[in-house]
Amino acid sequence: MFYTKERRIRYLGFDDFWFKLVGILIISFATYFLFSNLSRAYPFVEKVIYWSISLVFSTIDWFVIRYLMILLRKRFPALKDNAVRVSLFFLAIVSTVFVVDYIGISLLSPLTNESYDFLNRSKALLSIVLISMMTFAIYEAIYFYIRLKKSIREEEQSKQAIVQAQLDALRNQAQPHFFFNTLNTLRDIIDQNTKDDAKEFVDKLSDMYRFLLESGNANLISLRDELKFAKAYIHIQSERFGDNMKLNWDIPNRELDKMIVPMSLQLLLENAIKHNIISRAKPLTIKVFIEDEKLIVSNKIQVKSTKLPSTKVGLKNIQERYRLISNTSVELMNDQNQFTVSLPLLRTTE
Repeated sequence: MFYTKERRIRYLGFDDFWFKLVGILIISFATYFLFSNLSRAYPFVEKVIYWSISLVFSTIDWFVIRYLMILLRKRFPALKDNAVRVSLFFLAIVSTVFVVDYIGISLLSPLTNESYDFLNRSKALLSIVLISMMTFAIYEAIYFYIRLKKSIREEEQSKQAIVQAQLDALRNQAQPHFFFNTLNTLRDIIDQNTKDDAKEFVDKLSDMYRFLLESGNANLISLRDELKFAKAYIHIQSERFGDNMKLNWDIPNRELDKMIVPMSLQLLLENAIKHNIISRAKPLTIKVFIEDEKLIVSNKIQVKSTKLPSTKVGLKNIQERYRLISNTSVELMNDQNQFTVSLPLLRTTE
């Protein structure tokens, strides 16, 4: 009955070989002492015979109960059926102990010349039932613990799948947002610059989209890679604004392996460029630096009088992705003079 280790683990949740062996021996000795007349001195051979009979009864009890336990687990596998399954299981233990004892004694009666006396045996049998229940309760405790772990694991996997779906949706939202804004920039370049400038812009834009394709479906990328993408974006914008836009980068090399949400820095730079005046009279300076394990992007507020078309996605998208990935949040600060956004830098363990 499920002799292989794989089958024992499959149906019981653990390899019960030694537990079964020790359990049968304990119950056999308990049975022997409960049914023996301790006031009488038996010869050694007779003791061995009585104990052997107890061992046979205990072994049959154990395997029958164990078999019924597995059948009930197959019949009632759900956690909601626990009460029914456990009630039937304990009823099966009581029935098995009494039925096996009755059949066994009846088969031995021609040798012992004794008829089955239920009343005299019932008290000892109840003790055997209690011992069996306590022993098989260990099976149930292990089974419940394993199922609880499985349930928690499945719930965590379900939550992770939901979070991943949300992250995928947000990432897919950010890329069209980037495309929308770069098309607006291209329109301005076509209006204000030469045809060659527009061609160069499209070439550099294709390089940036290649980066987006290569980054795949990553929820986090290294700060090093994000900086490459952001600087490529700024290089494109520099063709448009020239010296009227300045970037102050202060990123120590030791921080480059920390992780960041993809396109987050680029979206912040895009946000600053889109919503602020950039002219010879009012040049825009954007500072990008690290402080207290955070990447900080800060610029002076120079609000445009006319608003450009906007998807209103950027900041909200970044905040939501950080919320799903880590316990740290994006910090925004607007003192009417300076607009500052702090992005947490994460480690892969986080």
